[in-house]
Amino acid sequence: MTKINWKPGTMLYPLPAVMVSCGATEEEFNIITIAWTGTICSNPPMCYISVQPRRHSYEIIKKNKEFVINLTNEQLAFATDWCGVKSGKDVNKFKEMKLTPGKSQLVKAPLIAESPVNIECVVKEIIPLGSHDMFIAEIIAVNVDPKYLDPKTQAFDMEKAKLICYSHGKYFNLGEFIGGFGFSVMKEKTKKKKFSKVIQA
Repeated sequence: MTKINWKPGTMLYPLPAVMVSCGATEEEFNIITIAWTGTICSNPPMCYISVQPRRHSYEIIKKNKEFVINLTNEQLAFATDWCGVKSGKDVNKFKEMKLTPGKSQLVKAPLIAESPVNIECVVKEIIPLGSHDMFIAEIIAVNVDPKYLDPKTQAFDMEKAKLICYSHGKYFNLGEFIGGFGFSVMKEKTKKKKFSKVIQA
């Protein structure tokens, strides 16, 4: 099969669509919608966000060296998009979207109370890359809305949370569950057990 060659571009999709809140005082509280984000280390837990220097939140995060990643769901889809196309220079995003700036555990930046999960981050390094600068950060606290926890296991229930993602300029909800981590190995073990029983018979 012959594939079509495209020029290099951002083709790693889908991605999280998160709202990043920042600011050390109520006067500078702001929200920026980010898709260039992800996990980069498990121990210590670390993540990154990439932000264009021209964005209003860029200087706020650079100055305070902290931010909160707020996961988004179907209920927050409109606010997620709106906070990505409007500038905090011109509007109070919390007020306009009727979002609540909650108190974080360890950082001064506010969390978004309506978000199912809030991830508090402290910037460790800023790397200029080109169109964006990458803020590498350590995760120092995580806040979870208890209504999205499984009552038996207390695990985070993504189906109940109805999280959304971003792909090529569009927002999508998460798809159907198809298997847990390691399910491919479990299938092989099951196959081997069945085959062993046949041989023994």
